[in-house]
Amino acid sequence: MKLERLMTITILLLNRKRVQAQELADQLEVSLRTIYRDLESLGQAGIPIVSYTGMEGGYEIMDSFRLDRQLLSFHELTALSTALRGLESTKAYDSSNMDLLLSKVGAMVAQAEQGRAGEGQRIHIDFTPWKNSQEDQSRYDSLRQAVDERKLVRFNYTSRTGDEQGREVEPMALVLKNYAWYLHGYCRLRSDYRIFKLTRIRELDVQTGTFIRRAESLAQLNERWIAPERNEKFSVILQFKASAAVSVMDHFDHQDIERLPDGQLMVRTAFSSESWLIRTVLQYMTDVIVLEPAHLAAKVKQTALDIARQYGMQDTE
Repeated sequence: MKLERLMTITILLLNRKRVQAQELADQLEVSLRTIYRDLESLGQAGIPIVSYTGMEGGYEIMDSFRLDRQLLSFHELTALSTALRGLESTKAYDSSNMDLLLSKVGAMVAQAEQGRAGEGQRIHIDFTPWKNSQEDQSRYDSLRQAVDERKLVRFNYTSRTGDEQGREVEPMALVLKNYAWYLHGYCRLRSDYRIFKLTRIRELDVQTGTFIRRAESLAQLNERWIAPERNEKFSVILQFKASAAVSVMDHFDHQDIERLPDGQLMVRTAFSSESWLIRTVLQYMTDVIVLEPAHLAAKVKQTALDIARQYGMQDTE
């Protein structure tokens, strides 16, 4: 405990100009007497700590002292700090552990370069999902524990087609992709590896029984996941009204967009499934038409007519 406390004090002093003894005592939940003994131990260990009296007094490490950072440059350290803060936004790790890790990284920056630390704050990475309820966090925490402790889980899962089915799964790993969490696991119902989107998991029950983790690595599991995306795609040509320009630029690659003289936009791109194309087109409502291929334009039209019938409207053709 004392060694951990001494490390924490050193990190705090390296990251801040001056810290009062009472603040250290409150943060570490020990007495002032203990803090004084710890500061004396650090001094005897060769860390040059100086004290200042008065209202703004406290303890600080001499500016000439620096930690060994030969393996990482200043810019590498700030990049690492930025990445860690992005990871912090996912709430994948306990906040107190993440705070200590960030403090350790900050302490590795030499005192002579502390004035440059703001350079690393010009980039901010935030993976916080739009939907981030307490229920989602609880589901994630339970699954992370199940992965760590190799415990079987049971839950009801809704597939892409809308079917709900009970599953018994050996949880392998959690993956963050496109602002959403997924579970890699071996599904005993399917007798194969599957990936489950956490937002579609209901009635999660972590079992007391454990399992022997299978040999498949995380890299191999991710390869299985990516493989279906390599299916052959089909080309389409879409024409958008000028009013949809902002959304088109957000959704499609720049090289696929052609701006027409009247302000409309022509998009030549590719889709991997017809259902994905239809869903994409319908979200633009009347701001887009499918020019090619003709058979997919007909399917979009038919889907729109089916929607109209749901609201009691008749086909006027």
